[in-house]
Amino acid sequence: MAMFSTRKPESAEPVSPARPEPLPSNGASASARSGGILSRGVSITGSVKFHDQLLIDGEVKGDIKSTGTLTIGEHASIKGEVRSKSVTVQGTVEGNIFATERCELLAGCTLHGDVEAPRLVVDENATFLGSAKVGSPK
Repeated sequence: MAMFSTRKPESAEPVSPARPEPLPSNGASASARSGGILSRGVSITGSVKFHDQLLIDGEVKGDIKSTGTLTIGEHASIKGEVRSKSVTVQGTVEGNIFATERCELLAGCTLHGDVEAPRLVVDENATFLGSAKVGSPK
């Protein structure tokens, strides 16, 4: 009878993990729906628009417009205007950045252009050639 008692909790244990599994899969599908990747080696000429999240590690020649979060990867090269809620730069941008929430220039990045954002973070090892307008518009 001890075996039967052990089997009942064992059969109850797989039921418990089955409940958490849908939650991570929902979270994964939510992040898959909300985020995108433009991989290294991919080149786009023209405008890019997105809503939630985008990681660009390739090349874009054109404007980028978003209401979400943009990450410009270390291998990325952007030539054009960037407008987004939040922008994090690790690669190279030749053009102006307009962020409605925050702009962050990380170590190793290069920005040839102006920045306009309520909050601006510049790493000491970032290259920034341009002007910055920081603060809330009045």
